Amino acid sequence: MLQKNLLLALRSLTKRGRNNGIKILSLAVGLAMGLVLIAKVCFEQSYDTFYPDADRIYRMNEMIVMNGELKEYEQVSGGVAVGMREEVPGVQQATRCTWIYEGNMYTEDKKRFEVRMIAADERFFNVLPRPMLQGDAQRVLTAPRGDGLIMISRELADKMGGGDLVGKRLKAEQWSGEELTIGGVFETVPENASLRYDAIISIDLLRTPNFDGTMNWVGNDRYMGFVKLQPGVHPDSLADAMHAMQLKHQDAEQLRKAGVELSYSLTPLDTVHDSLPEVRRMTWLLALLAFALVFTAVMNYVLIVISSLVGRTKEVAVHKCYGASRANISGMILSETFLHLLLSILLAGALILAFRATVEELLDATLSALFTRRSLLLLFGICAVVFLVAGLLPGRLFARVPVAAAFRNFHEHRRRWKLALLSLQFVAVGFLLSLLVVIARQYNRMVHDDPGYRYDNLAYVSMRGADSTLRVKLIDEVGRLPEVSAVSTFYQPLFEGASGNNIFLPDDNRELFNIADLYQVGNGYLAAMEIPVIEGRSFTENVSWSHEVMVSRRFVEKMKQFADWSDGAVGKQLIITEHSDDNNEPFTICGVYEDVRLGTIHNEDERPSVLFYSCNPRETPYLLIKFHHMTPEAMTRARETLQRLLPDREVEVSDWRAEMTARYMDARRFRNAVMIGGIITLIIALIGLFGYTRDEINRRRKEIAIRKINGATVGEVMRLFERDIVRMAVPALVFGCGAAAYVASLWQEGFTEKVSLAWYLFALCGLVMLSVIAAVVALNVRRAAHENPVNSIKNE
Repeated sequence: MLQKNLLLALRSLTKRGRNNGIKILSLAVGLAMGLVLIAKVCFEQSYDTFYPDADRIYRMNEMIVMNGELKEYEQVSGGVAVGMREEVPGVQQATRCTWIYEGNMYTEDKKRFEVRMIAADERFFNVLPRPMLQGDAQRVLTAPRGDGLIMISRELADKMGGGDLVGKRLKAEQWSGEELTIGGVFETVPENASLRYDAIISIDLLRTPNFDGTMNWVGNDRYMGFVKLQPGVHPDSLADAMHAMQLKHQDAEQLRKAGVELSYSLTPLDTVHDSLPEVRRMTWLLALLAFALVFTAVMNYVLIVISSLVGRTKEVAVHKCYGASRANISGMILSETFLHLLLSILLAGALILAFRATVEELLDATLSALFTRRSLLLLFGICAVVFLVAGLLPGRLFARVPVAAAFRNFHEHRRRWKLALLSLQFVAVGFLLSLLVVIARQYNRMVHDDPGYRYDNLAYVSMRGADSTLRVKLIDEVGRLPEVSAVSTFYQPLFEGASGNNIFLPDDNRELFNIADLYQVGNGYLAAMEIPVIEGRSFTENVSWSHEVMVSRRFVEKMKQFADWSDGAVGKQLIITEHSDDNNEPFTICGVYEDVRLGTIHNEDERPSVLFYSCNPRETPYLLIKFHHMTPEAMTRARETLQRLLPDREVEVSDWRAEMTARYMDARRFRNAVMIGGIITLIIALIGLFGYTRDEINRRRKEIAIRKINGATVGEVMRLFERDIVRMAVPALVFGCGAAAYVASLWQEGFTEKVSLAWYLFALCGLVMLSVIAAVVALNVRRAAHENPVNSIKNE
């Protein structure tokens, strides 16, 4: 029976009036977009699960209570992981690593490659293992500083030409200028890793004769610490041992005097990524978008199948006359659905492969990473649900056709079913398109927002790897260009955030609060950035050693909790860790600048900030270039000037605006995904609306003719159809737009600045979509309304 049903289904593919092409195409498009979005959700939920014993690996967190305020940080001091390994029972292994470089590396033949490099200790691969393809990982990670060994990933090795690369040399000019020797090649870290790197060096390379912070127990908390627990050990059971470790190595009394409570916690590594608020918001929004797409496609398929019931009534009745039962009829419809779904899945796969580059750019993951065994099993289950929904409901309706339909003029229009299915599609359309408007406006706000400084004509270039004399020459030569209005130097771009240091007052042991340390800037920095000075003055320039500091408005507001600065901040002295030697060297506030945004709108560092001055270019590795007008020609002129002075490396002059916009790439991808999903949903819904209107016109053609003979105008005939559609569409759009408003408010929780979610915005979206729906109905009905009624009655 199954084989016979499939043969009948195959023959029915080419039958006229079944709209099989539209059914398969619309279902394929909806499935293609919906399934890749579901695969993306699976991808986001699978981070770090590829490690062996992933359920026993934890990331260390630093918990600091200062002035009654709890702060949690994802990094710890260098000695903490070592102490966990050596002194805490239940810990099988522990390691620490830190980001050390992200930029260009050059081979001996001057080929350039983008590299993300970490420094790690000798236990790194014991906790976070990667298969070794060449060389010895332990030899590299235990090598002394003088050996300068580095391990690289297979992906980077392939870019370098593959083969035996052990012994080859690499140079990272913007890091230290030292040559590193390749000592091994490891398997590339998968895309679903929270720690993705291309190269590893030994942590010993961070040690210098003047400073070694790799074993600090307090301060220099730049390290990511990971521990692997013994089987059956719960992290909560380690609390007492961890506290005892702290008492042994940290001066609890000194911390108490400073007003600080320090402790550590453990977070399961496989939950680190998907527990991030921004990841949670994105995944459930993508899941909603995927559901809306698949649901709309399935509802449209069912709508088209039910619409064909009118033309297939006699066919079904004849089958029953020859002994077909209800189960036989349902089986026949299920076979057709199975064949259509199979063809739709194949077409969806072809569409995904055809638009592979777009899909991978949109979802920021390769297809091989998206479609894993786990995700394919889930997608198979979803397709099974689609099959049941798309097959059982129409099958039940077809099975209820009476045998008498074969012998008399029986009409089955199922109008209410069709309107219900259409209304569900309109809910999805209202939801996605309204949400798209909010996301597009928020993205536009992000890339055009005022961060507190002017960056329209700013560019910057890294001078790392150049000595002080050459840096001075670079500054002078670029400053002489007629296209350039000002130059300065700085330590770090503001949109990258900032490191932290702590504030003390002279003769006061209390640690007051943590600040965002912007470190040193050069001559004319505030003027070039157009950052307003609201109190005092800017730095005294061209001094060899400055004890001046500038603070933000937020800093002054914060200090009101600890000191009486009613007479102003200028002239007050501060002790700032890392800058004040042994916390005995105070800095004097010379001015207060207006708050500027550090980081991005969706990841803003809201701590108070400080600036220091230095005329030594070695302390300010970035050259800031302000043009009169930012043009491609001006950028090229600046790059050529710098390239002439730096012939051994490829100079990159970065557009500040472009780099800021790149920080919002995830929001842009999400906007594009919603836009594509909304357009697909709208098209599918309009296809369903077109089919419904056409069926209604055919069913009521005689009624239209009689109304026209009795004096009905074309407009009255058109309103006859539009009235039913509008009555159904209005509540559906209201519900969809209302749901979009609620979801948009949840999505905006991650942004410090938000666009308005006023009710009239969603009302306008609903009116626009209602107008589109009415226009489609009008265009479809227009021809029937103008038709000669005599022809319609004659056909009857």
